[in-house]
Amino acid sequence: MKWIRKCEASFKAVVLKLFRTLDSPGDLIFRIPRPFSVFSNYSCIFPFVYDDIVYYSCVSVRSDYAWCSIDEMFQGRWRYCTAKDPPSCTFPFLYRNKYFFKCTKEGYVLSRSWCSLTRDYNKDGKWKQCSPYHL
Repeated sequence: MKWIRKCEASFKAVVLKLFRTLDSPGDLIFRIPRPFSVFSNYSCIFPFVYDDIVYYSCVSVRSDYAWCSIDEMFQGRWRYCTAKDPPSCTFPFLYRNKYFFKCTKEGYVLSRSWCSLTRDYNKDGKWKQCSPYHL
């Protein structure tokens, strides 16, 4: 049984490293999906591993707001360290030399709408998933 768990952990690590090799702005959006509302009911897991680094508290890596993983090895399931969704979209924002005045699906590999949290996504890389009711 331990061997199976080691294989599962190795597989997850390989998949995470594969996603890190992608070279498009949408890569970041794919790697850190927005939390679904049900995730806010989960507790943070400490310590957790993200990008091969062990974290013992909430972090703001690639985010303007502190977040945590709800899995020991980050698997894309996370939550803010507050129960609320504090960031607001910034419009217009620049993405791939184009200005957007509302949420867009462009560049998001899962075809979901998103927006930048700053005026220049290309420079800052800060984003959030938009509500499905807004696009």
